Amino acid sequence: MPNRGLSTRSKKALNEMIGESAGTEIAELITQMATEIETLRQKAIVHVPAPVDTSQVGNMSTRQNA
Repeated sequence: MPNRGLSTRSKKALNEMIGESAGTEIAELITQMATEIETLRQKAIVHVPAPVDTSQVGNMSTRQNA
């Protein structure tokens, strides 16, 4: 199974922004969650949709209201 964890760059950014201990904890949690999601997908227990780029959602609603 490919590595589903955060990239080194993402881990470094977390550590710099919120501290090494908290950044490491969050990175490990994300890795565990990604592993569990992959396991569920392989067992066809649950369908997990791809993440949505929320930065585009606000722009769409603004255009619709204009």
